[in-house]
Amino acid sequence: MTNIFVIFTIFADWITYSILNLDQNKHLTHSLHFFIEDITKIFVMLVILIYLIGIMRASLDIERVRDYLSGKNRYAGYLMAAAFGAVTPFCSCSSIPLFLAFTAARIPVGITMAFLITSPIVNEVAVLLLGSILGLKFTVIYVSVGIISGMLGGWFFDLIKAEKHLSPLGAKSLDMAATQQANGCSCECSKESTSATITWSERHEFAKNEVKEIVKRIWKWVIIGISVGAIFHGFVPAEWVESNLAAGDWWTVPLASILGIPLYSNASAMIPVAESMLLKGVPVGTTLTFMMSVVGASIPEFLMLKQVMKPKLLITLFSLLLILFSTSGLIFNYIAPIIGVMTK
Repeated sequence: MTNIFVIFTIFADWITYSILNLDQNKHLTHSLHFFIEDITKIFVMLVILIYLIGIMRASLDIERVRDYLSGKNRYAGYLMAAAFGAVTPFCSCSSIPLFLAFTAARIPVGITMAFLITSPIVNEVAVLLLGSILGLKFTVIYVSVGIISGMLGGWFFDLIKAEKHLSPLGAKSLDMAATQQANGCSCECSKESTSATITWSERHEFAKNEVKEIVKRIWKWVIIGISVGAIFHGFVPAEWVESNLAAGDWWTVPLASILGIPLYSNASAMIPVAESMLLKGVPVGTTLTFMMSVVGASIPEFLMLKQVMKPKLLITLFSLLLILFSTSGLIFNYIAPIIGVMTK
């Protein structure tokens, strides 16, 4: 932990031990200290990082990116769509309008799926928080798995011709796009000019609104995530973790994937939970699988996607994600000691 983050530890020490005068040997004290340290650290960093990213994103034209993707080679499209998903702050609640917008642009369903799989799992705020709290190596692993999962998912759904399994709403979007194309209406006509220079004042206003909008959307999930992490950190005995999860048995990885399904959160909120798991000795691959399952394969997300996908396609997507996440977790549990990933 770098010197700047020691400030948050000192602040938590002061509140917990000096102001509240709690016994350091109590489980509740450990939980409260974790909660105070992480809630101050994460919210301060969220505000700073979202603002800085907002400054950079002020001139990003999502429509132009969408149009750009529609004309690319299929395999390059998978990579670009997954990479674009990794740098955009969309969550699973945005799945339906994004799905319809991409299909309306005549972007292949596989490329659309590559974006939708990656976007909730990886975002720029979560990446920066991961790097500062859990380290560069874990962050690289997490981002790599998210992007590769998106690309493999996109390729697979094009392979099985997933457009056949869209619901009437999703299929209607494709039909409307095909009709517009047949009538000579290109998606180029929907582009907005971005040639105008954006002033620093406008960038500041955009970034400020980004902070308000994103924090407003995720604050409660972050608090829930920190609370879960604090309870796990303070009350789950290290002996239990070591005997059930830390040993790295193969079955703990798919178990972590299944346990994450009923939960619903975003990547930023899951960071304190992952941090607590790693501090307790849970292997990096098991932690990675649980984190990705919560943010990328949750029941609420699939209930929303049900509006644009038929049950067969939903079940296929769900199964594929669990296989991808579990396989990735098993691989990283095996290679973590080799590459020297530090989890404490």
